[in-house]
Amino acid sequence: MKTKIYIQITSGRGPAECCRVVALVLERILRQAKEKGLKADVLDREEGEINRTLLSATLSIEGEKPDEFIKEWEGTVLWISKSPYRIYHKRKNWFIGVRTFSVSENIQANEKEIRYETLRASGPGGQHVNKTESAVRAVHIPTGLSVTASDQRSQLQNKKLATERLLVKLAAWNVEQAMRIAQSNWSNHNSLERGNPVKVIEAPLI
Repeated sequence: MKTKIYIQITSGRGPAECCRVVALVLERILRQAKEKGLKADVLDREEGEINRTLLSATLSIEGEKPDEFIKEWEGTVLWISKSPYRIYHKRKNWFIGVRTFSVSENIQANEKEIRYETLRASGPGGQHVNKTESAVRAVHIPTGLSVTASDQRSQLQNKKLATERLLVKLAAWNVEQAMRIAQSNWSNHNSLERGNPVKVIEAPLI
């Protein structure tokens, strides 16, 4: 039976080295998922200030028992490497977080905090502009998070799709906030034990 899980990989707003680890771990998870015949889609990624770094990434994995596949990654990941950005920096331990999360099924309750806006959708390459406002932007009022759906011709279908995407983004955002607190705690400790990593990787950050 095929199931879908959502995953958040985050630096917890850690330094550039942690953001580089996020990008590298994302590559590894996508590669492993493909090898196992699982469908992996990157739903959202927040670029870091330095090239090839990510503050966070959100993805979905669908297929046979994806939860078993991600089990080896879920939790705190420690990457051991000299900093490629700060040559004389002594720190070598870089922590990131990998968390699975669920999306609330109580859409009606969540819709009270969502504002919907309609806009015109255009076809591939900007051609065949849709004369009706079928695209839908969903905005989560308390946080300001927003997504747009224009995949379907029906405004109703796009509204449903935008709601689903927004709930995924909101759930990932909640995970991100928790990870920021964790990263702050990690920054205050040099002890590997206190980081409680589920996976330790020792490789260059290149």
